[in-house]
Amino acid sequence: MRLQEFYDFMVKAGKKQDPRGQKTIDSLLEKVNRNYQKMEAKTKDGFDRDRLNNPYADTRILYGDPQSEVKSIMLGVDIDVGELLLADRLRLKGEKIDLVMAHHPAGKAYANFYEVMGMQADILQQFGVPINVAEQLLEKRIREVEKKVMPANHMRAYDTARLLDIPFMCAHTVADNQVATFLQKTLDQSKVQTLEDIMKVLNGIPEYKISAENNNPPRILIGKEANRTGQVFVDMTGGTEGSADIFEKMAQAGIGTLVCMHLSEKHAANAEKAHLNVVIAGHISSDNLGLNLLLDSVIKQFGNLKIIPCSGFVRIKHG
Repeated sequence: MRLQEFYDFMVKAGKKQDPRGQKTIDSLLEKVNRNYQKMEAKTKDGFDRDRLNNPYADTRILYGDPQSEVKSIMLGVDIDVGELLLADRLRLKGEKIDLVMAHHPAGKAYANFYEVMGMQADILQQFGVPINVAEQLLEKRIREVEKKVMPANHMRAYDTARLLDIPFMCAHTVADNQVATFLQKTLDQSKVQTLEDIMKVLNGIPEYKISAENNNPPRILIGKEANRTGQVFVDMTGGTEGSADIFEKMAQAGIGTLVCMHLSEKHAANAEKAHLNVVIAGHISSDNLGLNLLLDSVIKQFGNLKIIPCSGFVRIKHG
């Protein structure tokens, strides 16, 4: 399998499990392509052409020959200078590593990862929040995240990969889409009635079991086990946390329980004011689930890969 094939397939798999649906994704990509065709030549020179086919700004090949062969991958939730030096050290000891892959974005994929947050408005619309309300509230939050990301040293890990000549990529929303769709479908099919029911489902999933064994289990953040769920919304994709002012609108749309990876103090306070139940499934454990589901699809398509887990990732096969 070539690196480009690997990357292209993961983008395809991300689209397939995108909660927005293929029609919405196609419409967005068509708009990007139309705008690109209208650009002047000098503007096109600086355009990220991956955007023409990949709607996820936080998923990119960061360094390496796209035609290089990939048979073994060192994969971690976070990859920075230390992990890349570890990969180099393992190579020197005889470990074959064709690619280092991060879940969380790095390099140019981190510089504008906030662009994927726009998908949250479309997802909320499917749950009954008016699109104009979702977009306006989200716009302010996107600007906040953009300002936070702007001064970061985006290219630090990339430069390390370049100097060590280690192929390097990241796969963020394409994996988060997997866990969001999987959990929403699983909870819907389980016909959960109470928060206790949700906890039983989560605790039956291997990634959450392992996290619990390491003292970080799923938790009920707001509510009690006996609380009835109402409509359950699994919020696990779209870059990072959305607007802290959206929870009242969620409740008005009929959402009763939020299941998410994490929630800041301000977000949690506003969710409680809106009388929402909140279940924290877990951040790294949910990232693991999404990555494992994604890898299952890749291996089914291309055959077996050697996976070298690191930086919080545990490989578990599903199905």
